[in-house]
Amino acid sequence: MGCCVSNLERGEAVSRCRARKKYMKRLVEARQAFSASHAMYLRSLRDTGSALLQFSTNESALHHQQQHHVRPQPPAPPSPPPPPRRPPLSPSTDTWSSSMGASPLPPPPPPPPPASSTWDFWDPFVETTARSMTEEEWEEEATTVISEVPVSRSRTESVTAPPSVVSGYSKDTSGTEPFALVKARNSKNIVEIVKEVDDYFLKAANAGAELSVILEVRSPNFSPTQIKGGKVYNYGFSLSPTLWTWGSSPKFDTFGSCLREQVVGNNGGVGHSSTIERLYAWEKKLYEEVKDSEAIKIEHEKKVDQLRKLEVKRAEYLKTEKTKKELEKIESQLMVSSQAIETISAEIIKIRETELYPQLLDLVKGLMCMWRSMYESHQVQTHIVQQFKYLNTIPSIEATSEIHRQSSLQLQLQVQQWHQSFCNLVKAQQEYIQNLTGWLRLSLFQFSKPLLSRNGQESGIYSFCEEWQLAVDRIPDKVASEGIKSFLTVVDAIVVQQTEEHKQKKKSESVFKEFEKKSSELRSLENKHGPFSVPDSSGKDPVAEKRLKVEILRTKAEEEKSKYEKSVNVTRAMTMNNLQMGFPHVFQAMVGFSSVCMQAFASLHNQVQSITQEQLVKRILP
Repeated sequence: MGCCVSNLERGEAVSRCRARKKYMKRLVEARQAFSASHAMYLRSLRDTGSALLQFSTNESALHHQQQHHVRPQPPAPPSPPPPPRRPPLSPSTDTWSSSMGASPLPPPPPPPPPASSTWDFWDPFVETTARSMTEEEWEEEATTVISEVPVSRSRTESVTAPPSVVSGYSKDTSGTEPFALVKARNSKNIVEIVKEVDDYFLKAANAGAELSVILEVRSPNFSPTQIKGGKVYNYGFSLSPTLWTWGSSPKFDTFGSCLREQVVGNNGGVGHSSTIERLYAWEKKLYEEVKDSEAIKIEHEKKVDQLRKLEVKRAEYLKTEKTKKELEKIESQLMVSSQAIETISAEIIKIRETELYPQLLDLVKGLMCMWRSMYESHQVQTHIVQQFKYLNTIPSIEATSEIHRQSSLQLQLQVQQWHQSFCNLVKAQQEYIQNLTGWLRLSLFQFSKPLLSRNGQESGIYSFCEEWQLAVDRIPDKVASEGIKSFLTVVDAIVVQQTEEHKQKKKSESVFKEFEKKSSELRSLENKHGPFSVPDSSGKDPVAEKRLKVEILRTKAEEEKSKYEKSVNVTRAMTMNNLQMGFPHVFQAMVGFSSVCMQAFASLHNQVQSITQEQLVKRILP
């Protein structure tokens, strides 16, 4: 019996159906992972922008204190009689400077007055709200342009510019190709720059709303997990939820309500999740029917062989007739099984052609529109961060606050999640299309006469998905992944330096407390013995010895304080330098990746549209 079952499972029809069922099961799981990773990627874009804004606000506060808060210099302490009594050191920088004989730092020069205007971005994707400009005026304006980047003319969504952005059009010398023109007319502070970067992070995240509907992301408040293979993977949570607010710009906080309306409005049709789950149910049924049919065929062959032997031996009439009736019953079962297989196969084909194929076309269209909008957003971000080169920031000596350290750790976490969610999104889409193409490759063979024949008229969906898989395999996701990772390295370096600064602060405070303790003990001895003491019988002078220890600690405290001040300076300088160096690379990488995605999905979508148009013409023309 076991051998018979084993042979049955190895049969071509059963093996093919088992593989089809396996592919479809994986496709159900891959769709869940695709949906989850898509939601997490959109969330990571929002959270990264919010974390950047929180970080830059705290960093800017340190420079603001340096520029606008000049502390009063403390009065000089009275000179004690020799040997002098050293007054205790205060934890503040000013008191440390006066007690240790160091001259206080002079106040920094006032910041330069800001220019009268901001930088402008001409967006070629939306209708201009300003007055029309002549060709001459555009040429005059173009003389102050920093950079020109050609962008796609076709666009379905408009880009809403932040307050400092103006919309308009421009063309190249041929007068045909639109360009994104960016002009920098004054330098902004770090918060103003990052605020605009955050705005376009939110725009990029909102670009995925339509695709979220197709992938059936049910809730905008998606938990930070990814579902894969029935397991739940946690991506991590905020370190300081009390310090955090999701979505730094209220005007972009309509994503949730819009998505709910779209999902509710989409309930009238059949969802993609429902389609592939029903296909999986039919595939399981088909597998069981084909397996039963193959078992009946084996039994039929046995009965045919048995009847043949009886007829050759001219066995008893009743025994032969009984075998014939049993054979007729098996043939009847085989006919019912064959009809069931044909019915199930027809239902699978119907769902595949009338539901799945249109859904896949919508999915590719959604991917095309999403990456086009993300390309535009990241392209603008690339121009915005160029302003970091022109920041006129006076070096600050303000120490990193605990709130700033927390915001730095939060930024580190969010960039980590951005990198992880990007990798998960790429992998989820690859697994989705691989399993879909694998299932289609097997499902195009029909269970009919002759068995496993292929219907050429039904290969359109397979060709489409095969091109999709080739496009996904060619997308340079490694470059974008490394771009995000390089920015994470920049943030990691800032966090490490802040940690070193914090350690040096603790060390300096510890030495200072020890110095205060020994100074207090010295004052007690001086009060007991006077400023001078007579050596005891062993020749030791307790006051002199204690005074020597205090002087040693004073020197050590001064050294540790100096190291701490240098560490603060390094932190401030490193932070600004790292942002200036790290920002352009990550957005350039994302511009390149999103551009390739946009073009790949646009090409795939246009290819299908062209084929559909040709088929329509053939139906109309005789």
